[in-house]
Amino acid sequence: MRIGLFATCLGDTLFPEAVKSTAVLLARLGHDVVFPPGQTCCGQMHVNTGYQREPVPLVRNFAEQFGDASIEAVVMPSGSCAGSVRHQHALVAERYGDAALRAGVATVRAKTYELSEFLVDVLDATDVGAYFPHRVTYHPTCHSLRMLRVGDKPLRLLRAVDSIDLVELPEADACCGFGGTFALKNADTSTAMLQDKMRNIATTGADVCTAGDSSCLMHIGGGLSRISSGTRTLHLAQILSATRTSPHLPMEAAR
Repeated sequence: MRIGLFATCLGDTLFPEAVKSTAVLLARLGHDVVFPPGQTCCGQMHVNTGYQREPVPLVRNFAEQFGDASIEAVVMPSGSCAGSVRHQHALVAERYGDAALRAGVATVRAKTYELSEFLVDVLDATDVGAYFPHRVTYHPTCHSLRMLRVGDKPLRLLRAVDSIDLVELPEADACCGFGGTFALKNADTSTAMLQDKMRNIATTGADVCTAGDSSCLMHIGGGLSRISSGTRTLHLAQILSATRTSPHLPMEAAR
Protein backbone atom coordinates (compact mmCIF):
# COMPACT_ATOMS: atom_id res chain seq x y z
CA MET A 1 0.00 0.00 0.00
CA ARG A 2 1.21 3.53 -0.78
CA ILE A 3 0.84 5.60 2.39
CA GLY A 4 1.08 9.37 2.72
CA LEU A 5 2.69 10.32 6.04
CA PHE A 6 1.50 13.51 7.73
CA ALA A 7 4.09 14.78 10.21
CA THR A 8 1.95 17.29 12.18
CA CYS A 9 3.31 20.58 13.54
CA LEU A 10 4.57 19.13 16.82
CA GLY A 11 6.13 16.21 15.03
CA ASP A 12 7.95 18.52 12.66
CA THR A 13 9.19 20.99 15.27
CA LEU A 14 9.54 19.10 18.56
CA PHE A 15 9.00 15.35 18.22
CA PRO A 16 10.51 14.18 14.91
CA GLU A 17 11.30 10.74 16.36
CA ALA A 18 7.58 9.95 16.55
CA VAL A 19 7.24 10.73 12.84
CA LYS A 20 10.38 8.78 11.90
CA SER A 21 9.20 5.82 13.96
CA THR A 22 5.86 5.84 12.16
CA ALA A 23 7.63 5.72 8.80
CA VAL A 24 10.00 2.97 9.97
CA LEU A 25 7.14 0.86 11.32
CA LEU A 26 4.97 1.15 8.20
CA ALA A 27 7.94 0.41 5.93
CA ARG A 28 8.85 -2.62 8.05
CA LEU A 29 5.32 -3.91 7.52
CA GLY A 30 5.92 -3.78 3.78
CA HIS A 31 4.35 -0.50 2.72
CA ASP A 32 5.58 2.36 0.54
CA VAL A 33 5.68 5.48 2.70
CA VAL A 34 5.74 8.85 0.94
CA PHE A 35 6.08 12.31 2.45
CA PRO A 36 4.41 15.10 0.45
CA PRO A 37 6.93 17.95 0.94
CA GLY A 38 4.39 20.77 0.72
CA GLN A 39 2.39 19.68 3.76
CA THR A 40 1.71 22.26 6.48
CA CYS A 41 -0.38 22.57 9.64
CA CYS A 42 -3.80 20.90 9.38
CA GLY A 43 -5.47 23.96 10.92
CA GLN A 44 -6.71 22.26 14.07
CA MET A 45 -5.45 24.94 16.44
CA HIS A 46 -7.28 27.65 14.50
CA VAL A 47 -10.61 25.84 14.58
CA ASN A 48 -10.24 24.86 18.24
CA THR A 49 -9.65 28.49 19.16
CA GLY A 50 -12.70 29.71 17.24
CA TYR A 51 -11.10 30.88 14.00
CA GLN A 52 -12.90 28.81 11.39
CA ARG A 53 -12.42 30.94 8.28
CA GLU A 54 -8.68 31.48 8.72
CA PRO A 55 -7.59 27.83 8.17
CA VAL A 56 -9.23 27.57 4.74
CA PRO A 57 -5.82 27.81 2.97
CA LEU A 58 -4.42 25.13 5.28
CA VAL A 59 -7.37 22.81 4.67
CA ARG A 60 -7.07 23.37 0.92
CA ASN A 61 -3.35 22.63 1.00
CA PHE A 62 -3.91 19.42 2.95
CA ALA A 63 -6.47 18.23 0.41
CA GLU A 64 -4.10 19.05 -2.44
CA GLN A 65 -1.04 17.44 -0.85
CA PHE A 66 -2.75 14.18 0.04
CA GLY A 67 -5.48 14.05 -2.60
CA ASP A 68 -3.30 12.24 -5.15
CA ALA A 69 -5.11 9.05 -6.13
CA SER A 70 -1.84 7.10 -5.86
CA ILE A 71 -1.87 7.73 -2.10
CA GLU A 72 -4.11 4.98 -0.79
CA ALA A 73 -4.09 6.04 2.88
CA VAL A 74 -3.00 9.06 4.91
CA VAL A 75 -1.54 8.12 8.30
CA MET A 76 -0.42 10.34 11.16
CA PRO A 77 0.91 9.77 14.70
CA SER A 78 -1.77 12.04 16.16
CA GLY A 79 -5.34 11.43 17.17
CA SER A 80 -6.07 15.14 17.39
CA CYS A 81 -4.83 15.94 13.87
CA ALA A 82 -6.60 12.90 12.43
CA GLY A 83 -9.75 14.08 14.19
CA SER A 84 -9.33 17.52 12.70
CA VAL A 85 -8.97 16.17 9.16
CA ARG A 86 -11.88 13.79 9.52
CA HIS A 87 -14.31 16.18 11.24
CA GLN A 88 -13.20 19.82 11.28
CA HIS A 89 -12.07 20.04 7.65
CA ALA A 90 -15.56 19.23 6.43
CA LEU A 91 -16.98 21.91 8.71
CA VAL A 92 -14.54 24.54 7.42
CA ALA A 93 -15.07 23.56 3.78
CA GLU A 94 -18.85 23.60 4.09
CA ARG A 95 -18.99 27.00 5.74
CA TYR A 96 -16.21 28.88 3.99
CA GLY A 97 -14.99 26.81 1.05
CA ASP A 98 -16.02 26.22 -2.53
CA ALA A 99 -17.22 23.10 -4.32
CA ALA A 100 -13.68 22.04 -5.23
CA LEU A 101 -12.55 22.28 -1.61
CA ARG A 102 -15.54 20.32 -0.35
CA ALA A 103 -14.83 17.56 -2.89
CA GLY A 104 -11.13 17.48 -2.02
CA VAL A 105 -11.83 17.30 1.70
CA ALA A 106 -14.30 14.45 1.22
CA THR A 107 -11.74 12.47 -0.79
CA VAL A 108 -8.94 12.85 1.73
CA ARG A 109 -10.98 12.40 4.91
CA ALA A 110 -12.17 9.00 3.67
CA LYS A 111 -8.60 7.67 3.63
CA THR A 112 -7.17 9.42 6.72
CA TYR A 113 -6.25 7.45 9.82
CA GLU A 114 -4.53 7.81 13.17
CA LEU A 115 -1.71 5.27 13.42
CA SER A 116 -3.30 2.71 15.77
CA GLU A 117 -6.62 2.58 13.92
CA PHE A 118 -4.81 2.19 10.60
CA LEU A 119 -2.79 -0.74 11.92
CA VAL A 120 -5.77 -2.52 13.49
CA ASP A 121 -8.68 -1.57 11.23
CA VAL A 122 -6.99 -1.38 7.83
CA LEU A 123 -4.01 -3.71 8.10
CA ASP A 124 -5.71 -6.08 10.57
CA ALA A 125 -2.48 -6.16 12.57
CA THR A 126 -2.00 -6.13 16.32
CA ASP A 127 1.35 -7.90 16.57
CA VAL A 128 3.70 -5.68 14.55
CA GLY A 129 6.88 -7.43 15.66
CA ALA A 130 7.77 -4.90 18.35
CA TYR A 131 10.09 -5.54 21.30
CA PHE A 132 10.13 -3.23 24.32
CA PRO A 133 11.25 -4.78 27.63
CA HIS A 134 10.04 -2.03 29.95
CA ARG A 135 7.14 -1.26 32.29
CA VAL A 136 4.65 0.89 30.37
CA THR A 137 1.34 2.59 31.07
CA TYR A 138 -0.95 4.07 28.41
CA HIS A 139 -2.77 7.41 28.45
CA PRO A 140 -5.68 7.52 25.97
CA THR A 141 -5.90 11.04 24.60
CA CYS A 142 -9.19 12.93 24.47
CA HIS A 143 -9.42 13.31 20.69
CA SER A 144 -8.59 9.66 20.08
CA LEU A 145 -11.23 8.58 22.58
CA ARG A 146 -14.02 11.06 21.99
CA MET A 147 -13.62 12.19 18.38
CA LEU A 148 -12.02 9.22 16.61
CA ARG A 149 -13.30 6.57 19.04
CA VAL A 150 -10.23 4.37 18.62
CA GLY A 151 -11.24 2.46 21.73
CA ASP A 152 -8.76 -0.15 22.88
CA LYS A 153 -6.81 -0.39 19.60
CA PRO A 154 -3.62 1.15 21.06
CA LEU A 155 -3.84 -1.23 24.02
CA ARG A 156 -4.29 -4.23 21.74
CA LEU A 157 -1.11 -3.22 19.92
CA LEU A 158 0.78 -2.72 23.17
CA ARG A 159 -0.35 -6.06 24.63
CA ALA A 160 1.22 -7.80 21.64
CA VAL A 161 4.64 -6.18 22.15
CA ASP A 162 7.30 -8.71 23.07
CA SER A 163 8.57 -8.48 26.69
CA ILE A 164 6.54 -5.39 27.60
CA ASP A 165 5.15 -5.04 31.13
CA LEU A 166 1.92 -3.17 30.44
CA VAL A 167 0.13 -1.79 33.50
CA GLU A 168 -3.28 -0.15 33.61
CA LEU A 169 -3.42 3.59 34.28
CA PRO A 170 -6.00 4.53 36.95
CA GLU A 171 -8.65 6.98 35.68
CA ALA A 172 -7.05 6.60 32.27
CA ASP A 173 -9.80 8.39 30.35
CA ALA A 174 -9.46 11.59 32.39
CA CYS A 175 -8.01 14.49 30.38
CA CYS A 176 -4.38 15.37 31.11
CA GLY A 177 -5.24 19.07 31.07
CA PHE A 178 -3.44 20.16 27.92
CA GLY A 179 -6.09 20.94 25.32
CA GLY A 180 -3.88 23.27 23.28
CA THR A 181 -4.71 26.89 24.10
CA PHE A 182 -6.79 25.66 27.05
CA ALA A 183 -3.52 25.13 28.96
CA LEU A 184 -2.64 28.79 28.39
CA LYS A 185 -6.05 30.36 28.96
CA ASN A 186 -6.88 28.20 31.98
CA ALA A 187 -3.43 27.51 33.39
CA ASP A 188 -4.52 26.80 36.97
CA THR A 189 -7.17 24.29 35.92
CA SER A 190 -4.79 22.70 33.42
CA THR A 191 -2.10 22.32 36.06
CA ALA A 192 -4.54 20.76 38.54
CA MET A 193 -5.64 18.22 35.92
CA LEU A 194 -2.02 17.46 35.12
CA GLN A 195 -1.24 16.85 38.77
CA ASP A 196 -4.07 14.31 38.98
CA LYS A 197 -2.73 12.57 35.89
CA MET A 198 0.82 12.47 37.27
CA ARG A 199 -0.36 11.03 40.58
CA ASN A 200 -2.12 8.23 38.73
CA ILE A 201 0.95 7.57 36.58
CA ALA A 202 3.09 7.38 39.73
CA THR A 203 0.93 4.58 41.15
CA THR A 204 1.77 2.36 38.17
CA GLY A 205 5.52 2.41 38.75
CA ALA A 206 5.93 2.66 34.98
CA ASP A 207 9.21 3.47 33.28
CA VAL A 208 7.27 4.93 30.38
CA CYS A 209 3.93 6.66 29.87
CA THR A 210 2.88 6.37 26.23
CA ALA A 211 0.10 7.90 24.15
CA GLY A 212 -0.85 8.52 20.53
CA ASP A 213 -0.50 12.31 20.67
CA SER A 214 2.77 14.19 21.11
CA SER A 215 0.85 17.19 22.47
CA CYS A 216 -0.39 15.30 25.52
CA LEU A 217 2.99 13.66 25.98
CA MET A 218 4.62 17.10 25.90
CA HIS A 219 2.31 18.28 28.66
CA ILE A 220 2.64 15.16 30.79
CA GLY A 221 6.36 14.82 30.14
CA GLY A 222 7.00 18.40 31.16
CA GLY A 223 5.23 17.84 34.46
CA LEU A 224 7.00 14.55 35.13
CA SER A 225 10.41 16.05 34.43
CA ARG A 226 9.80 18.95 36.80
CA ILE A 227 9.20 16.58 39.69
CA SER A 228 12.01 14.20 38.64
CA SER A 229 9.53 11.33 38.68
CA GLY A 230 11.70 8.77 36.93
CA THR A 231 8.94 8.09 34.39
CA ARG A 232 9.46 9.37 30.87
CA THR A 233 7.05 9.81 28.00
CA LEU A 234 7.35 8.09 24.64
CA HIS A 235 5.04 8.09 21.65
CA LEU A 236 3.23 4.85 20.82
CA ALA A 237 4.95 4.78 17.42
CA GLN A 238 8.37 4.68 19.06
CA ILE A 239 7.44 1.61 21.09
CA LEU A 240 5.86 -0.17 18.13
CA SER A 241 8.85 0.54 15.87
CA ALA A 242 11.37 -0.92 18.33
CA THR A 243 12.57 -4.49 17.65
CA ARG A 244 15.17 -6.87 19.05
CA THR A 245 17.56 -5.96 16.24
CA SER A 246 16.75 -2.24 16.37
CA PRO A 247 15.74 -1.62 20.00
CA HIS A 248 14.87 1.69 21.51
CA LEU A 249 17.61 3.36 23.52
CA PRO A 250 18.10 1.84 26.98
CA MET A 251 15.93 3.73 29.43
CA GLU A 252 18.86 5.03 31.47
CA ALA A 253 20.58 6.34 28.33
CA ALA A 254 17.42 7.92 26.93
CA ARG A 255 16.61 10.00 30.00
